Amino acid sequence: MPIGPAPVPLSTETTPAARPGTPPETHLVRYGGAFTPEVIARAEGSWVVTESGRRVLDFTSGQMSAVLGHSHPDVVATVRRQVGELDHLFSGMLSRPVIDLAGRIAGSLPDPLDKVLLLTTGAESNEAALRLAKLVTGGHEVVSFAASWHGMTQGAAAATYSARRAGYGPVAPGNLAIPTPNRYRPDVVGPDGELDWRRQLDLGFALVDAQSTGALAACLVEPVLSSAGVVVPPPGYLAALAEKCRDRGMLLILDEAQTGVGRTGLMYAFEREGVVPDILTLSKTLGAGLPLAAVVTSAEIEQRAHERGFLFYTTHVSDPLVAAVGLTVLDVVARDGLVARAAALGERLGDGLRTIQQRHGVVGDVRGHGLLQGLELVTDRESKQPADALGSAVTRRCFELGLHMNVVQMPGWGGTFRIAPPLTADESEIDLGLEILDQAIGDTSVP
Repeated sequence: MPIGPAPVPLSTETTPAARPGTPPETHLVRYGGAFTPEVIARAEGSWVVTESGRRVLDFTSGQMSAVLGHSHPDVVATVRRQVGELDHLFSGMLSRPVIDLAGRIAGSLPDPLDKVLLLTTGAESNEAALRLAKLVTGGHEVVSFAASWHGMTQGAAAATYSARRAGYGPVAPGNLAIPTPNRYRPDVVGPDGELDWRRQLDLGFALVDAQSTGALAACLVEPVLSSAGVVVPPPGYLAALAEKCRDRGMLLILDEAQTGVGRTGLMYAFEREGVVPDILTLSKTLGAGLPLAAVVTSAEIEQRAHERGFLFYTTHVSDPLVAAVGLTVLDVVARDGLVARAAALGERLGDGLRTIQQRHGVVGDVRGHGLLQGLELVTDRESKQPADALGSAVTRRCFELGLHMNVVQMPGWGGTFRIAPPLTADESEIDLGLEILDQAIGDTSVP
C-alpha cells in the first residue's frame, strides 16, 4: 500500500514567462552594477536594439569583447555550420578546429610562445596560467597591480584588487600588490611633478621582497588596465617589470583579455613595448563575444609542466564549436585589415575625445591606444577631485540619447569611461558616439 500522498503528475505545459509589467530583474541575482533600463532584443554590428525598437550605439562592444561587432555574418555562418557538425567533445578528444586554432594563435605570436591551451573565459585562462606558473616554479606567490582585474574565480580574484574584496573570506595565500603606474594620478613623483615610475617600481618590489617567503611564482598584469580606468603604463615600464621578474625567477604573465586581437591598434598590446611574456592569456576578443579563451606559453615551460603532471581538465577545454569561431575571428581580422583599422579609428576617436576635453572642464584626462580609450571625469582639473555622481549621470544621459557607455569608478580615482567600439565600426558611428557623449556631458555637468 503506497505511503503518503499520490504523486502529482508533471505538467506538460511550457513554463510561463514573466508576467507583462514584471520588472526584468525580478527573478535575477544582481551580480554587479545596475542593469540597463531597457531589455535588449537583438544586436547587429555596432548597435543593439531594445524591445521597444530603439537603436542604441554600443561603445562597449558587448563586454569589451565583440571586436567584429554583434552578429557578424562570418561568425553567424560558422556557428550555424559548426553546431550541426561538431559542437562539444569529451575533454580528451581533439578536433580539427582546435588543432588549427592553436597553430594560428602560435603563428601570430613571437618566439617562444608556441604552446596553446583553449578554454572559455578570461578568469579561467588566468587560473590555468597561475597553476602553470606555480607548478613550474615551485612557488606560490603572485604579484599584481593594486588596481588590477583578472577575474572572479578563486585564483584570479585573489590577484584582483580593483574589485571589493571584503566579505568573501580569505583569498589564496601569497598574493602581493604593487602600485599601479597611473600617470594622471601619480603617487611617487619626480622634481617635475610627474610619475617617477622607476622609483615607484623599485619601491613596489622592495615591499614584495620584504613580504615574500622566497616562493615567488609569477607577476600577473594587464598591459593596459581597463577596469582600473584604461590606465596605460609609461613607455619602458613593462620591460623594467619583466627584468624584475627575471631577477627573481618569476614568470611574467600578461593578461590580454581586452587588449588582444587588434583592439589597441596592434595585434597584441605587448608588441608596443617589445616585451614577450612567459605566459600570455587571451579571452574576450579572441571569441569576439563567444566564450573562448587561451593560455599561450613556451615549449620549455609546457614540457616542464607536463613532466610535473600539470592538470587543468575542464568540461569545455578544447571545445570545437568556439574554436571554429576563433579561427573565423582571426580570418576576418586578417582579411579585413582590422588591426590597422583599429589604429586609424583610434586616432579619430582619441582626437574627438580630446576635443570634448577642451570643451568641458569636467574632463580631466583622455588616454588609451587604438579602440580602447578612457575619458576621466573630475569636478575640476586643478584638484582632480573625483566626480563619481557625474559619471553615473552622464552614463544615463548617453543611454537616453542612444549611446551605451560604461563608467568604471575606482575609490579616490573618480569615474572613467571605458570606450571600446568594435573594430568594424565606421567613421560615422565613431563621430555619432562622440557627438552624443559631448551632448550628454554638457547636459549633466554644472556650467
